[in-house]
Amino acid sequence: MSDAAELTVRPATVDDWPGIWRIFRRVVASGDTYTYPPDIDEAAARAAWLHVDEGRTITYVAESGDVVVGTALLKPNLPGLGDHIANAGWMVDPDRAGQGIGRSFAIAVIDEARRLGFSGMQFNAVVAANTVALGLWSSLGFEIVGTIPDAFRHRQLGPTSLHIMYRSL
Repeated sequence: MSDAAELTVRPATVDDWPGIWRIFRRVVASGDTYTYPPDIDEAAARAAWLHVDEGRTITYVAESGDVVVGTALLKPNLPGLGDHIANAGWMVDPDRAGQGIGRSFAIAVIDEARRLGFSGMQFNAVVAANTVALGLWSSLGFEIVGTIPDAFRHRQLGPTSLHIMYRSL
């Protein structure tokens, strides 16, 4: 069993895609945390998630040993005059849930966003039923600044609210 102390966080390379895709496919297929279509094909997923050498839009991987156990996408939330606020998404291997990977990974990427000059971070779509993510983000200083009723078609629960969360960096 891995623990977060063994975690290495680094920018992804194109060679990391198979490990990222393994996680992405499982997380998105569940239909309970991301707005991507649950049946998204690999090419569309790769185009949406894998960004290498693109300035402040960066895909990261978290590794335990030589195994990719998580991935994150960090980018400006908006172009131009809104590019000082970061946006990010995280995915952790469902088989590794509860091991502290998400928290350690989040702290590393938030620190990187600060280093890259972002002054805040905004999440545009945190599913209200995703209590694990809400707890993590709240514990890391994020606040719900808005809620969009029934904006997410949760696979099991049906229409569910999405929260917009924010924290200063």
